[in-house]
Amino acid sequence: MISLKDAHQQFIGHLQGRSSASATILAYGKDIDQLVSFLNSLGKVTVDEVSFEDLQAFMEKLSKESYTAKSISRKTNSTKTFFKFLRSAGAITEDPASNLQHPKFETKPPRILSKIEYRALRDAARADVRLSAVIELLLQTGIRIGELAHLRVEDVNFGNQTIHVPQFEGTVERDIPLNNSVAEAIKKYLSVRPKSPAHALFITKTGKPLLIRNIRTAIDRYFRIAEIKNAKVNDLRHTWVAHQLQSGASLLVVSKLAGHKRLSTTEKYLQFVSPQSQNSKVKLEEL
Repeated sequence: MISLKDAHQQFIGHLQGRSSASATILAYGKDIDQLVSFLNSLGKVTVDEVSFEDLQAFMEKLSKESYTAKSISRKTNSTKTFFKFLRSAGAITEDPASNLQHPKFETKPPRILSKIEYRALRDAARADVRLSAVIELLLQTGIRIGELAHLRVEDVNFGNQTIHVPQFEGTVERDIPLNNSVAEAIKKYLSVRPKSPAHALFITKTGKPLLIRNIRTAIDRYFRIAEIKNAKVNDLRHTWVAHQLQSGASLLVVSKLAGHKRLSTTEKYLQFVSPQSQNSKVKLEEL
């Protein structure tokens, strides 16, 4: 019978084979590593030795160690996914995690920037041509920071005013229209972009692709300069989705351009939008 440690490695390989996001693989890997260590401390070595009561005991231990309900829910999901994989792979005949329940917790509403806030962010970064283009692109298209970091120069099409977002770690490949504001910001950046053989759209002064963590750190700095509290990079995406729905853009259009895999993900924003403004408008609004 397969050991828990070997099963852990096989699970990671399974996720990598499905081209799961690196952040997802890392999170699942840490969660299952923690679970396996706990099960080993109980004397459980192989996957067939694990019971529902063992998994419940693990979750109770996390609760006593002051993990939040949200963190425990994530670890519950990792555990259920792990044993579901083992069941489908034939490593176990019964799934001990099938009846494991998620703890209840309140989901915080998305942080949607006001017009005053996102204009203040623009003003704070105005002297930084590269970051101004980054902020404008995130704010005016709603793309994810990971997608932005993987954009290439050739993905920008000024002829038909669109940007091509390649598939990245499970995200949806799509073309998004560029309004004049973001198109001009990108043109201005490209005019001073360092000469480099790199295809990445956004690069450092030495010509290397700008990393996600560098982009996040830089934008967080401008949030502080603009005195915008409790805001993160992903809030620019929340702001774009909510603003487009608020202005009356079609739910289907917004969902497709945002790269949401399920329409229900986009629908969740409707509770933050005035119902009377909803219609089937296709044209997007400029922020």
